Amino acid sequence: MGGLKHNPAMHWQTSRFQIDLAQPRVMGIVNVTPDSFSDGGSLGSSKAALERCEQLVRDGAHILDIGGESSRPGTPPVALEEELARVLPVVKDAARLGVPVSVDTYKPEVMRAVLDLGADIVNDIRALRQPGAVDEVARHPHCGVCLMHMHGEPQTMQRAPMEGDAAPQVLAFLRERTRVLRERGVAADRICWDAGIGFGKTVEQNFALLARQQDLLADGYALLAGWSRKSSLGTVSGEPLPRLASSVAAALLAVERGARIVRVHDVRETVAAIKVWAATQSALDGHAGNKT
Repeated sequence: MGGLKHNPAMHWQTSRFQIDLAQPRVMGIVNVTPDSFSDGGSLGSSKAALERCEQLVRDGAHILDIGGESSRPGTPPVALEEELARVLPVVKDAARLGVPVSVDTYKPEVMRAVLDLGADIVNDIRALRQPGAVDEVARHPHCGVCLMHMHGEPQTMQRAPMEGDAAPQVLAFLRERTRVLRERGVAADRICWDAGIGFGKTVEQNFALLARQQDLLADGYALLAGWSRKSSLGTVSGEPLPRLASSVAAALLAVERGARIVRVHDVRETVAAIKVWAATQSALDGHAGNKT
């Protein structure tokens, strides 16, 4: 990336918060949808969604990620007015909970509305490829943005997944989308990357991305990993939904390989697992220090 490379980020700049990434951060999922693949319909009202937000914060979530449109394979798009009606009341109340609020959307009109309402992060499965999306992020002086790789469209992506070695293709895509943002004046520390596990990729490609996750860290952008409850976990483990054990295992493996944010449904269990990992890392670092 030439001049676009920067030193490894130890923070993620967002609208209201500079998120410290010295330790891994847990992003709690709040799906305000009737059709998400593992928890659709459970948060059908703004009140239920806000209660979910409050519970996730109590469970230790460092970030909340609110979405009003399911991206599961085969799901039809949601109308703009419906998505706004689902997410705006939740974002308004969640912004008072004292943690960064991310909104999972690809629509520029939703981006503008939630950022004006106090959201901190735009989490876009299309990496700001919708006309006007880059404009909405660029006009905001501080909001964070997560760029995700997706092959194809949610309606068809698993019927025709990508071919070949996934890691270099994902890296090239994220570099190009980052170049577009940087040229519009968006600072490097506002940008986070997501390999898009399960989005138009085979089971083998998903696990290859985890095994070679280090390849996505060379440019210094914070990496978000979203393995929670994904079907690839069920394929290799045989674990039915909600796939708690395999989801926590995948999150921990992603952290071990350098992910700074993990996006999960099961916040309490993931936070506990990361605390065990962090204690082990601390003991290892202490041992290394004693030997010098």
